Amino acid sequence: MRNLDGFKKGVNLGGWLSQGPLDKEHLDTFITEKDIARIASWGLDHVRLPIDYDNFENEDGSDKEGGYAYIDSCIEWCRKYKLNMVLDLHKTYGYIFDDEAHLLEFFHEKPLQERFYGIWRKLIDRYAKDADIMMFEPLNEVVSPTVVNEWNEISSKCIEIIRAKAPTAKILLGGVGYNAVTSIKLLPHHNDENIVYNFHCYEPMVFTHQSAYWVTGMPSDFHIEYPGDFNDYMEKSRQIEGCMHGAITESSLGLNSIGPDLFEKMFLDGIKAVEERDGFMYCGEYGVIDQAPLDGTLNWYKDIHSVFEKYGIGRAAWNYKEKDYGLEGEHYAPIIDELVKYM
Repeated sequence: MRNLDGFKKGVNLGGWLSQGPLDKEHLDTFITEKDIARIASWGLDHVRLPIDYDNFENEDGSDKEGGYAYIDSCIEWCRKYKLNMVLDLHKTYGYIFDDEAHLLEFFHEKPLQERFYGIWRKLIDRYAKDADIMMFEPLNEVVSPTVVNEWNEISSKCIEIIRAKAPTAKILLGGVGYNAVTSIKLLPHHNDENIVYNFHCYEPMVFTHQSAYWVTGMPSDFHIEYPGDFNDYMEKSRQIEGCMHGAITESSLGLNSIGPDLFEKMFLDGIKAVEERDGFMYCGEYGVIDQAPLDGTLNWYKDIHSVFEKYGIGRAAWNYKEKDYGLEGEHYAPIIDELVKYM
C-alpha cells in the first residue's frame, strides 16, 4: 500500500455546505478563516469539505448566484494555512444518502445520472486548477448493496470526466454499503495510479452512536464505555435494531476482544484489496458521538489511530463542528488537546 502524503490526518467540515441550512447567515458564519487556522494549529494536513448540489445549483440545474463563493473561500484559506482539501459531493440531485425515498432511483434513471455528470463537469472545470491541493470525491456513501454494477459504471464515467481536465489529480472512490471497507474489493480496478480507495468507520456502532436519536431502537439514555467486554458489546448490539448492521455483529470476524484488534480485523479485507492494487487507502469518516464518555472516546481514537498508522491509512474525522460529533465545542474541550494527537 502506498503512502497518502498530504491526506494523512484531517477533519470533516460537515454541516456547512452540506446537511445545513442554506441561508446566508449560516453560510457566512458556520466556518470561517479562524476555523481553518485552528484546524491547522492541531497539526492536521487537510480538511474534507462535503458539499450538497443545492448550494451551487438551482433545481433546474442552473447555477446559483454566489454558490461557489464559499468553496472558493475555503480553498483560499486552506492555501494560506497550508492544508489540502477533499472536495466531496455529499448529495447530488436525485440521490440523498440519508433519505430512504431517494436511495435507488439515481442508479437506474439516466436523466439523474446525466445531471450528476453535469455537476462534475462544472466542478472540475472550475477546480482542476486546484488539483495540487485537492482530492475529488465523486459521491458520498452509496447505501444500497444491490447497486454494485450500477455504481461501478456511474463512478467510472465520472472518473473519465474528472480525468479530462485533471489527469493526475487524486480521486477518492468508495463502494456500496455506506462506503463499507468490505466493498473496496468490488470496485473496478482502474489502470490509474491516483485512485484512492475510501471507506467509513463508526464501529462499534453501539459505542459511537450511543443515545443517537436517529438509530432505530436506541434508548435516549443509553451509555456504554470503551473498551469493554466483547460479549457484553455483542449482547447490547443485538438489543438495538439499528446497531445490528454493523461489522461487529459479523461472526466471520472471529473477534474475542474490543480494542485495536477489532479495527485491524475489520480493515484487513480492504487492506488486502488495496495492497493487491498497490493503491492508496483512506477513511473519509470516523468518529464518536458527543454523548459518549470522554475517557472511552479518547481510548477509541487511540485504538483506531494505531491501526491507521500501522497500515499508512489516510483519514478525516467526523466532524469539526456540531452534527452530533463536533470536536470543536464544550463537550470535547477537556480532552481536545490530547485527542487531536490521535486523529
